[in-house]
Amino acid sequence: MKATIIQFRRGRHTIHERHFLLDVQAKNREEASKFVGKIAEWKSLSGKSIKGKISSAHGNNGLVRAIFEKGLPGQALNQEVEVK
Repeated sequence: MKATIIQFRRGRHTIHERHFLLDVQAKNREEASKFVGKIAEWKSLSGKSIKGKISSAHGNNGLVRAIFEKGLPGQALNQEVEVK
């Protein structure tokens, strides 16, 4: 299944570099919570891949929070990730 990287997880003064918000096309929080524990994999144009794990739902509109093994580059925003 495909998901889209929306943004870093951030607060007013801090940015969590390994945490990203993903849009998994879920309609509400209950549907999004079914993805918790699944693996998200981002592939660069050069063929490298960075894996992460979906940790929890984020908000009430169907977004999820994923924690990657290392930070993704800024070019990864608005790109697709493979959810396994």
